[in-house]
Amino acid sequence: MDSLITAAAQALAAGDPLGALDRVALREDAPALALRGIAMAQLGDLARARTLVRRAARAFGAKEVVARARCVVAEAEIALASRDLGWPVAALEAARLALQAHGDWVNAAHARYLDIRRLLLIGQLDEAREKLAQIDSATLPPALRATHELVAAGIAMRHLQSQTAHAALARAELAARQSAIPALLAEVDSAVQLLNSTAAHLTTKGLRQPLSLQAVEALLTSTSLVVDACRYVVRGAGMSLSLSTRPILFTLARTLAEAWPNDVPREILISRAFRLKLSDESHRARLRVEIGRLRAALKPLAGITATKRGFALVPQSSPDVVLLTPPVEEKCAALFALLNDGEAWSSSALALALGQSQRNVQRALDSLAAQGKVQSFGQGRARRWLTPPVPGFATTLLLPVPLPGG
Repeated sequence: MDSLITAAAQALAAGDPLGALDRVALREDAPALALRGIAMAQLGDLARARTLVRRAARAFGAKEVVARARCVVAEAEIALASRDLGWPVAALEAARLALQAHGDWVNAAHARYLDIRRLLLIGQLDEAREKLAQIDSATLPPALRATHELVAAGIAMRHLQSQTAHAALARAELAARQSAIPALLAEVDSAVQLLNSTAAHLTTKGLRQPLSLQAVEALLTSTSLVVDACRYVVRGAGMSLSLSTRPILFTLARTLAEAWPNDVPREILISRAFRLKLSDESHRARLRVEIGRLRAALKPLAGITATKRGFALVPQSSPDVVLLTPPVEEKCAALFALLNDGEAWSSSALALALGQSQRNVQRALDSLAAQGKVQSFGQGRARRWLTPPVPGFATTLLLPVPLPGG
């Protein structure tokens, strides 16, 4: 490897893509193409970066197994950055095994982290945690140690384990400073801000207040009866009841929790649960049926008593009732949570991450675009969607991953 290629590679490792391009911008040999592609990726031109990396992979000979594998890993990283979550994972795994077989443990670990980060994005937390535990980060360079801790913090945040997340981010910051890579330091700082942002709102006795992730974690282990509108779960006394598949019952539970300790008039319950402006005796009969179902579902967490004008929620073993709601209440809150990471997403990647059909996601995006809440660029398969991050709140509780016991 000549001196210019070596110098360009060192510049990229230090987070200096412009310095790398100064050395190889006019070269068309395979190593230079690969380095140019990585540099363009660091500068944010992902389409150009992918083209260069693919050209480099073709330019390397069949015998240059390690070089070709590194190109595959680079392309996978570009796909992750551009939120192309449908990129072939099997190719990345084959490249990882090739790198590992030839003793390139650092790039093999990098390939594993890309796979884990993809799993984190699509909500496969158990598999991500299992694969992360298989990596000994102590033997890796500082940049990859920071990546390891960022992933660990992301998993902990999705599980509402704030102390674990804080500890991981502290280690990530130390490793990022040792790497002296500005972009990595900025990523760690962004994660710290996210962890300290408003994660949800608490409503009790008519008062509403913001909660951090740590406060949410403490609330879910408290003695309060928690009606969790972030995950459609009712929790209390060490038990939990998921109502995610019973939207009418959860709407009733939420409305009753919001008014506690007061009762809720029947007309309001009918309006919210059945979305009817007017009510008649048939609707009141239907309400009695649904209240009966909710009363049976909530045992032994809470009871529901009938009052002269409506119904009231009565906790059985909890001293109070609280309502936990997302920081932003939108029909497409989970979609916003993904778009608020600041990256440009394809509709297919959003569908994969949300576990919905691409057509349903596309309809939601078109509706939000008509309202000016999201925007897109590109055409056809290259179309990407994004929205400016909403300042002041974390997206953790908007993401569609059930809590333990939910």
